[in-house]
Amino acid sequence: MKVAIVMGSGSDRPIMEKAGQMLDRFGIESSTQVLSAHKTPDEAIAFAEGAAAEGVQVIIAGAGKAAHLAGVMAAKSLLPVIGVPLSASLNGLDALLSTVQMPTGIPVATVAVDGSTNAALLAVAILAVGNAELTEKLASYRSQLAADTLAG
Repeated sequence: MKVAIVMGSGSDRPIMEKAGQMLDRFGIESSTQVLSAHKTPDEAIAFAEGAAAEGVQVIIAGAGKAAHLAGVMAAKSLLPVIGVPLSASLNGLDALLSTVQMPTGIPVATVAVDGSTNAALLAVAILAVGNAELTEKLASYRSQLAADTLAG
């Protein structure tokens, strides 16, 4: 199992690293790189087109402002894409709208602004379909989350 984490700028790394940390917790391999839909479009497209051949099963794409990175990934790959709108400007509202308002036929699952941890958990849930061991790990995580909340 492998998840690719891409981000539009190196300045997005502090938020997007949280996705990698959560995937590590579940024993899921991830790779991280900076790709821009606007500044490096050829590289972004090449990455999306080749991701499945490289063993990637889910792509998490974080970007702020115009936030077209997740859309480019979804347009050029058949893999599930999870968009993370980042709060680079306008408290992330611009990125949220850019990420969630995809045209019919090119879906991007979208989490909350700066929600890379939830993006990782959604990737875990996707990968857990048909994988009893990963399903059990996710169930255990959720049980612990509930216990921590009740203890809180």
